[in-house]
Amino acid sequence: MHWFSIAVALLAAFGIIVIGVLYLFSPRSATLSFGLPLPEEGANIAWWLRLKGVRDVASGLVVLALMVWGGAQMVGIALLVEAMIPLGDMSLILAARGSTGRAFGIHGVTAALMVLAAVPLLAGVA
Repeated sequence: MHWFSIAVALLAAFGIIVIGVLYLFSPRSATLSFGLPLPEEGANIAWWLRLKGVRDVASGLVVLALMVWGGAQMVGIALLVEAMIPLGDMSLILAARGSTGRAFGIHGVTAALMVLAAVPLLAGVA
């Protein structure tokens, strides 16, 4: 189980960093895969979308930092807490009647994998 938990933690960390970088450099393109329609046009929309990019990069760096300096249980805590992000994204997309497939297929699966990886790390099994 250790390899699974570590692999999911690395995948989640690097994946969200990549997504964050996409939001920073190409915010409208990155938004297309999220599961909601693009926001209305406006001079500041791209800057609002870039805020998500900054937060995504920071979220990934937290997991990586804890993998290096925090130990298995700290990584488990971070994964468990940060699983609230894709779970919240999924809930908001469903509430807004966005893409059900993306809500469950991207955000729901991500949250589930993060929780599944966190449990053995928290239990000291991994």
